[in-house]
Amino acid sequence: MMDIGEGNCTAVREFILLGLTDAPELRVLLFMVFLLVYGVKVLGNLGMIALIRVSSRLHTPMYFFLSHLSLVDYCYSTIIVPKMLADLINKDKAISFMGCTVQFYLYCAYAVTEVFLLAVMAYDCFVAICSPLLSQNLRMVLVSSCYLGGSVCSLIHLCLALEIPSYRSNVINHFFCDLPPLLSLACSDVTVNELFLYLSASFIEMITIVIILASYLFILITILRMRSAEGRRKAFSTCASHLTAIVVLQGTILFPYCWPSLGNSEDADKVATVFYIVVIPMLNPLIYSLRNKDVKEALRKVVSSKIFS
Repeated sequence: MMDIGEGNCTAVREFILLGLTDAPELRVLLFMVFLLVYGVKVLGNLGMIALIRVSSRLHTPMYFFLSHLSLVDYCYSTIIVPKMLADLINKDKAISFMGCTVQFYLYCAYAVTEVFLLAVMAYDCFVAICSPLLSQNLRMVLVSSCYLGGSVCSLIHLCLALEIPSYRSNVINHFFCDLPPLLSLACSDVTVNELFLYLSASFIEMITIVIILASYLFILITILRMRSAEGRRKAFSTCASHLTAIVVLQGTILFPYCWPSLGNSEDADKVATVFYIVVIPMLNPLIYSLRNKDVKEALRKVVSSKIFS
């Protein structure tokens, strides 16, 4: 880390978020695009939660976990996107120190929870195909563990960040209070912060990927042993949507957090972050609804009942 004189370091009460771009014409265009995407995302995720609650045919372990995935997608995106949209059209891009810490904590907690949830959903696919269904108590334990793991990991990051006494600047080259750009402004030694960030992200990714790969390996073995072509087709259809969501999310998270060499590229980090904060929460309900007959049938029945009533 570059040595910085004490005179250039100060405690900050607020940060300035530079956002995605300074070009006025691009800011208006991005505002319109992201506003539309955010609207679709809110409608899709909250609609998925409501559909799963009102449709009795979706009261299964798979859709229980999917409803929590939709909730997490909605929450961590809503923590970031409204402020990002406001910064695209407003000149004042300030965020208080407390607001910055709360934003980072909630975002990190929900993001880690989603990674854990996808691993649990892979295990649920394995259980659904290879053995009896999960009990309700076990489902609650697994979901609670996902939320607890995300909260604890985020809390440790936050406690380490609060130990930073001063910053050489309060201008963050990002559109929200993410940890890597915040650490780059610190005057003190943040080796422990950076090390824990890299190790925790790598460990979480490694553990969840191992669970996912092991689950799908057993699923594949079971499917290949099936004699019925219809049974194999149904088994593949059950897991296809989830596998698509995993590949999309895990691929984007690897770049800014698990590959330190790529963490130096701020523009690349912004693009990857926009993708999994803005785009992925919109894609997940579309992936699960468009590729799932049960969801489409449940939606058709709900819409039909409302029309006839």
